Amino acid sequence: MQTLTDEMLQKIHNASMTVLEQTGVAFNDEKALALFKENGFKVVGETVFFDRSDIKKALETAPSTFKVHARNPEHTVTIGGDDFVFLPAYGAPFMATEGGQQRTGTMEDYNNFCKLVQTSDTVDMNGYLMIDPEDVPPETQGLDMVLSNILYCDKAFMGCQTNREIAGDLVEMLAIAFCNGDKSKVKDKARSVSLINALTPLQFSDEMTGALMELAAHGQALVIANMVIGGTSGPVTMPGMMTLINAEVLAGIALAQLVNPGTPVIYGSTSTATNFKTGAAAVGVPEQSVLISATAQMARFYNLPSRSGGGLCDAHVSDAQAGYEASMQLQTSVRNGVNFILHACGQMAGHISQSYEKFLMDEEYCGMLRKLMKPMDVNEEDLELEIKAIDEAGIGGQYLTQPRTFKLCRSEYFQSQLFSHESYDAWQRNGGMTMEQRAKKALASRLESYQRPAIDPEIEKALVDYVNHRKGE
Repeated sequence: MQTLTDEMLQKIHNASMTVLEQTGVAFNDEKALALFKENGFKVVGETVFFDRSDIKKALETAPSTFKVHARNPEHTVTIGGDDFVFLPAYGAPFMATEGGQQRTGTMEDYNNFCKLVQTSDTVDMNGYLMIDPEDVPPETQGLDMVLSNILYCDKAFMGCQTNREIAGDLVEMLAIAFCNGDKSKVKDKARSVSLINALTPLQFSDEMTGALMELAAHGQALVIANMVIGGTSGPVTMPGMMTLINAEVLAGIALAQLVNPGTPVIYGSTSTATNFKTGAAAVGVPEQSVLISATAQMARFYNLPSRSGGGLCDAHVSDAQAGYEASMQLQTSVRNGVNFILHACGQMAGHISQSYEKFLMDEEYCGMLRKLMKPMDVNEEDLELEIKAIDEAGIGGQYLTQPRTFKLCRSEYFQSQLFSHESYDAWQRNGGMTMEQRAKKALASRLESYQRPAIDPEIEKALVDYVNHRKGE
């Protein structure tokens, strides 16, 4: 893919700064506007104007890498640098079912995704809003999902950010789960990552702004992101889209650093083109891959971690279209150095649905990509062993029965679970199943074998009591 030169990246930066200086960004929150004014920003109504020095100062305090601490320290992850993490899909209102049908999501579905993440060797972090559960009240569903994240999985996780109040609930629950109820200690470490989306073009809603400020004040990591749709909510050309993407993300980062210098932030976007046949966002298309690559490069230009990509597709069933589109976006993300790969598993229908079967299929492909990115270790010690093996086999020999082959045959190569590499006869004997059918079979055994990770009973009780108390208010 195209590597943007420093000169090209600087031109995008300069164009974005012109937008921030001349047009500005609206923040629909009085506390944010007051904070900007206190720090000398030009504010007209709800519009904030940014000088180059303001952005430069914000970027100086934003960390290039940081850790997100998990309930189980073995699952703590590093965001930034050469590290990347896979996370499940986010935000779908429907579950994709057999034959292209859809149904509404439930808390049972959400809990099942927590279980799949917990039992995964590939998915590094738990998500949030992995499905929109219709069977719990929307005003308190954030409490239920965070509770499930903590109880059903001990990996690092994403947190709720619906508004300032719900973000405050996340902080309270982090204090209970990690800090013996001491809210003042939450700020010491990032224990969650929350998604803050701009309201394109050039706005941040009062809900997102309030959540940003609450979480930044307590040192929790933020993905400052947007979804610019070229030709409808943003310019039609790629450079124009990158200019708008960059302006919005930089404005959000600036606010986070004003609230609390050093707040961990991730530079993010899942922008794409418009399908001019329908007027909707076109997901899984090549233009989206181009923007994924450009987003990662722009983040590195600022020495920031990046978020983009995922197993994105517009398909309604787990067919060849779903596979081709998702693999293009995932491979682009990994090979272009995206650090925080949200929507890695399960996304369908342009973010409208989530699929158990595609989750498992995407998960296996993510494992392949991790293997693909593992560097080849070339060292004298191993090469001496290989020379010996070659000498023993000799001309026209074989390596199948060599001790080194027996030792490494299960670990040296990627071991597929769902992708079929059987002969035709063997495939027929095993039921002649499609990959989606194999995934459906694997899902049942995976959920059946799940064991809930241990948690201090007093902490669990305190969390449940807090959620019940908040629901009763």
